Amino acid sequence: MAKRKSVGGTPATVALSAAGIAFEVRAYEHDPRATSYGLEAAEALDVDPRRVFKTLLASLDGSLVVGIVPVTGQLDLKALARALGGSKAVMAEVAAAERATGYVAGGISPVGQKRRHRTVLDASALDHDTILVSGGRRGFDIELAPTDLVAITGAVTATIGR
Repeated sequence: MAKRKSVGGTPATVALSAAGIAFEVRAYEHDPRATSYGLEAAEALDVDPRRVFKTLLASLDGSLVVGIVPVTGQLDLKALARALGGSKAVMAEVAAAERATGYVAGGISPVGQKRRHRTVLDASALDHDTILVSGGRRGFDIELAPTDLVAITGAVTATIGR
């Protein structure tokens, strides 16, 4: 995968470019009627949905944290809490997630958020050479090596999907 120069990109592509991380932009025509953005991306991009990951925010003991899981499953909040050494996690309110990340729901990227949050990437990502995550808006994904995603987000890996 070639390094991609970001000209007028999203905060995610700008951050990846600045860090020298190789990624590929994978854009598609977003259907505003879609309710599962990740499955929509997998279908539109003709990618195995197990390689497409969604970025979810949760409140863990009062602090926002990020869980990144395959779009084919759900985030296990207990596993997320365990992975970060916390006691109880609940899904964050959409408005709080948008304020904290600078992205809109359905387009929240784990990269280039307003503030860095503790992050957990589901261990299944390591089964793939590359994965896709939101690039910062609906209809705009980025493909990169899961190890590069771990490096730029400071994520830990754990089984947090079910």
